[in-house]
Formats: sequence, C-alpha cells, structure tokens
Amino acid sequence: MPRVPFWAQILLGLLLGVLLGWVARSGDISWLGTALTKTGEIFVQLLKLAVAPLVFFAIMVSITNLRNVHNAARLATRTLLWFMATSLIAVAIGLLIGLVTNPGAGTGLSAGDAGKPEESGSWLDFLTGIIPTDIITPFTELQVLQIVFMAAVVGVAALKLGEKAAPLLSLGEAVLALLQKALWWIIRLAPIGTVGLIGTAIKDYGWDLIGKYATFTADIYIGCALVLFGVYPLLLATVAKVNPLQFFRGAWPAIQLAFVSRSSVGTMPLTQKVTERLGVPREYASFAVPFGSTTKMDGCASVYPAIAAIFIGEFYGIDLGLREYLLIVFVSVIGSAATAGLTGATVMLTLTLSTLGLPLAGVGLLLAIDPILDMMRTATNVAGQSVIPVLVSAREGILDRDKYARARSIDLDGFEPEVRTATAAA
Repeated sequence: MPRVPFWAQILLGLLLGVLLGWVARSGDISWLGTALTKTGEIFVQLLKLAVAPLVFFAIMVSITNLRNVHNAARLATRTLLWFMATSLIAVAIGLLIGLVTNPGAGTGLSAGDAGKPEESGSWLDFLTGIIPTDIITPFTELQVLQIVFMAAVVGVAALKLGEKAAPLLSLGEAVLALLQKALWWIIRLAPIGTVGLIGTAIKDYGWDLIGKYATFTADIYIGCALVLFGVYPLLLATVAKVNPLQFFRGAWPAIQLAFVSRSSVGTMPLTQKVTERLGVPREYASFAVPFGSTTKMDGCASVYPAIAAIFIGEFYGIDLGLREYLLIVFVSVIGSAATAGLTGATVMLTLTLSTLGLPLAGVGLLLAIDPILDMMRTATNVAGQSVIPVLVSAREGILDRDKYARARSIDLDGFEPEVRTATAAA
C-alpha cells in the first residue's frame, strides 16, 4: 500500500480539523472542543520545547560553518540586503492594500471588544532587550533575540579562537544534530497537530468573528499571497533565473508546516532541508536559514503591521499622512528583528504603533483574530526564508541548478536531518 505524501497528510488534517471544529461549535460538544484544544496545545508545546536550545546551537554552528564558505562576508551582506529589499516590497504592498480597502471602516467593533496584549514593544525595549542580563533567563523566558545575540557572540569568538574551540564546536554540532532529530519526530506529528490547531480556531472563533474582521482578514491574506505567489516567483524568475514552480515543488512541505504550526523557528529544520534540496550549498544554508528564521518576517513584520496600522488609525479616527507611512516602512525594514522575541507579530505591531503615536490599545482589537492571521503570515515568512538563499546562491554562482530542477517534496519516512560536522567539513 503506497504511503500518503506529507502534503496530503497535512491537507487531510486541515479538512478534518475544520469539520471537527464546526461540529464542536455547532453542536456545543465540550469534550470534542477540549480534545481539539489539548491536541493543538501539546503539539505547540512540543515545538516550543526545543526552540531555545535549537536557536542557540543553530546560530552558533551556522556562524562557525561560514569558515567553510568562500566569500562568507559577501554572502552574509548580500543575504541581509535581500532581506531588507524584500521587506521593503512587502510593506509597500501592505500599505497599498490598506489604503485601497480601508479595513478599519464599518467593522461594527467597539473599544470594548479590545483585549489586553500581554507583550508590547518600543524602540527602547528593542535596543536594550538585545543584551541579556544573565545567561539563564533568555532560555527560561524564551527571549529569542537575546539567545541569538549570545549565540552570535559565541560563534564569532569560536571562529577567532580557531583550533582551541574545536571541542566546543564538536559539542555544538552534536547537540544540534540531536535537537534536529528530536524535532523531526515532532514534525512528523504535524498532521495530528493540524487537526487540533485548525479545529480549535474554528471552534473558538467560528465564522461570525471572521465576519467582523472580513476586510482586514482578506487584506492580510491577499497581501501575503501577493508576496508569496507574486513577488517571490517574480524574483526567482528574473533575479535567480530559475523556474518558480519548481521552487514551490521543493519548498511546499516547509510552507505547509509553517501554516499550521505558526512557528518559523519550529519549522527551521525542515526549511533548511528543503533549501538544501533546492540546490543551496549546505554551508551557506546552515547560516542563512537560521538567521532568517529569527529576522526574516515579510508576513509578520511587513504586510501585517502596515495594514494593521491603517486599520487602527481608521478605527480611532486618526489620519495618517506621508510621514506616518514612511515611518511604517522604516520600522518594517529596520525593526523586523523585534519579531524574534515572540511567536506572532504583537511585538512588531506595538513597536510600529508606538513609533507612529497610535493607541497601543488598538492591538487588543486584533488579538481575537490573530491566530487565523498568523497562519498565512508565518507561511509567507518561511517561504521568504528559503527564497533569499536561493536568490543569493544563484547570483553568486553557487546554486546547484541541476539539484534545483530535481527538487521534490520531502518523503518524511526517508528523511533524516543532517548536520555537517567539523570533521566532515575539514
């Protein structure tokens, strides 16, 4: 009997989740609702369990792996520049859609519908929050940006030490391989997690709530879709000069998992694997993907805050002008790393609102619908985290185009995550 492909398992989980969520909501079946909620929560908890050590060792090892890459500084610089360029395009699309559709007008919502965000961000919080006060708290409180900072410091220091740091590098590579192996077992549970996560969303929110946010929800999905299926394919065709459809054949498993898990970091091992299968050299992919998983957020940090700022401005009757729109662009392009602090885009949105002087209470208006929006945002994020290494590799002449042409969706039963060790790389 042939195995069911991973994408088909995810699709079946999605459909089953919608059906069970609708049954639980329409029939007011509490036990079914509880089962869906717990299933989704357990899957997310399993993903989060490995996030802190995975980010630390992935960033550390990725930086040390750059010693095996020719023109490493050039590759790193071009990666960052392409991150910023695509963020600029994405935020422009978000602004254009928001200005055309007026998402905050006629929603039927009131200030009483606003929840209270648990987290907020400002430029001061962002700048001072990069450097941890101790080495334990970032891991216990999952302060991803601080973990990235510590990992970068350790990685650069290890590069400078050379052979003296070899035992540390070997340990880091072994731990990373172990974490990726464990996380891959969790990824194989994604179809079951999908049932719980999607079912819970339908059970909790139904279609009534989505109706109140219909224009805003449509704007986010359309904006992300334009980036995902418009901007990225255009860049692949014109800059990398490769077949965009072939990219989606290879990267689709990671995009699917990102959609249901809503976690760029949790999807990182799969994103790296599909990126390598698309012909990006492993040494470069092992730097670009972990770096992108914590900083490359076209959905969460560009499309979403642009449309959300317009929504909140219209809701409170505050006119935004050219100055405010330019500030939105600035925050999206420069401050996107702020999204590394949390799963989701709340910190990035509060950072944008505080820069514009808009009421932070407006964030609470969007909390109820956020899980539904976050699925599409995260799928866009992860696609971009794979697209940019392909673009840079193609421009630098290091993309394996034959491998790219052969890339297909990953067979989970035959896949084992790999980490290039210091011995193998020597």
